[in-house]
Amino acid sequence: MTTRRDFLKTSALTFAGMTALSTDLFAAKKKGDVGVQLYSIRADIKTDPLNSLKKIAEMGYKNVEHAHYIDRKFYGWSAAEFRKILDDLGLKMPSGHTVLDKKKHWDSAKNDFTDVWKYTVEDATTCGQKYVISPWLDVSQRKNLSDLMQMLEIFNKSGELCQKSGMKFGYHNHDFEFSEKLEGETIYDHIMMHTDPKYVSQQLDVGNMYGGGGRAADVIKKYPGRFESMHVKDEVPSSAANSHEKWESSILGKGVIGTKEIVDLARKIGGTTQFIIEQESYQGMKPLDAVKEDLAVMKKWGYS
Repeated sequence: MTTRRDFLKTSALTFAGMTALSTDLFAAKKKGDVGVQLYSIRADIKTDPLNSLKKIAEMGYKNVEHAHYIDRKFYGWSAAEFRKILDDLGLKMPSGHTVLDKKKHWDSAKNDFTDVWKYTVEDATTCGQKYVISPWLDVSQRKNLSDLMQMLEIFNKSGELCQKSGMKFGYHNHDFEFSEKLEGETIYDHIMMHTDPKYVSQQLDVGNMYGGGGRAADVIKKYPGRFESMHVKDEVPSSAANSHEKWESSILGKGVIGTKEIVDLARKIGGTTQFIIEQESYQGMKPLDAVKEDLAVMKKWGYS
């Protein structure tokens, strides 16, 4: 049988070949998976986690991302219990947030992870995760370049550990990575230059970076193919009078960052397949109503 490669080489553009090519191009347009970071509904899920998850599923979400793993429990359930709840609701959890802390999770004497972090990876595997994502880098681990380099090497080693279970380790940015520099380079540039893409995935939070001077489109163009996951947000001026933050998240498409153009660019050149909605401020809306509207916006943009 003539392969597509042979077909293109010989330029034998038969109708059947053209049809096959069109099918391949159509398949390539799949825009990725949309999920929701459960921190978006943190008050609801704290009060009534099961009913909150049911409402998320009823909205049409297929994926969730956790932000509450404590003492080997996800929102109070063991990994096996939580996996069953998600399965019963038709939900999957490709990723989750757990801070990798050097003091708690790394044994320098043994040059190995503590059991606490190994259990984190084990429980993530039970839940069916593809990514174990750390959403913070403590100030004590970025005081100078030497401290940062040590932590980034631990990131790489965590990626090796996760790979043994068929997952990747990931890092999720805030704003300081773009506003703070060490020896002339932003912390984010150091992270990108000194983590191995084979082991460490980057989850780009397009809203968090805005207040620190980071612009998502510029970062995606600078590091194409590095962002397997994204926190999809929009930003408006902060409404809190006493807040030190100048910006807060809003309904997608109502802010200043050009979210649709960013997600389209990420899909095109960023390597992004996981688009995770997160809204942390609501401008008077109920959180569940906000994430429902966010999903409708993403569907309008062609993502589902």
